[in-house]
Parts: sequence; structure tokens; C-alpha cells
Amino acid sequence: MNSKSVLVIDDEPAILQLLKRVLEAEGYNVHLAIDGISGMAKYAENQPDLVLLDIMMPGLDGYQVLESIRQDSDVPVVIITGKDDSDSLQQVLALGADGLVQKPFPPREIVGQIQEKMRLIEAVV
Repeated sequence: MNSKSVLVIDDEPAILQLLKRVLEAEGYNVHLAIDGISGMAKYAENQPDLVLLDIMMPGLDGYQVLESIRQDSDVPVVIITGKDDSDSLQQVLALGADGLVQKPFPPREIVGQIQEKMRLIEAVV
């Protein structure tokens, strides 16, 4: 059984539930947050191995959450977003995102990104 944990921060309940189901089926411990503020609290509480992060959220948006995470951690952060303009994409990469998946996405694409990032972590450790 996989003991790695993933924090999913997205303001769309349907996406949270989809990702929870898919990732738990892959053996990950999944933590969910409906916005950036609760996401930062769950991040501090759970210290996940990887974060899936939406950009467009009320309150703290994904840019702010990513910037906050990067102040003290190099945990892999994969952005999941409906935005497709190059400025937004360049901004998340400049802030230190480790990957990007465009909505709508096939669940296998998310799983593939996570598995790749987890392999990189294990190779370093």
C-alpha cells in the first residue's frame, strides 16, 4: 500500500471528489481543501508529499498558495487549471510549480503526473 499523501486544493467539489476517488484507488492518502485558506491550513497540518493546486479560487488564489508553500518547502506542486493563457502558465512556472494539467483532464493524466513526481522524490531520498 502506498503511504504517500496528496493534498488537493480546488474550489470545485466535483473535482475534489473525483480526484479523491482516483487517487485513493492508486493507494494515496488524500486530503482535500475547498479554498486556498483551508488548503494552507491542511498543508501545515498534514505536510503532504505532493500538492494538486487550482489557480482560480476565492480568497487566496493558487498563485498566493504556491508562493506561500515555496517560502519554506520544495514539495512538488502540480497546478490543475482551466486557464490556458500563456501569461498565467508562465506565472505559475516562475513561482515554482512542478507541473501543470489543464482542465478538463483525464484522471490518468493526473495520476501519471503524481507518479512521476513521486519517483523523482524517491530518487533524491
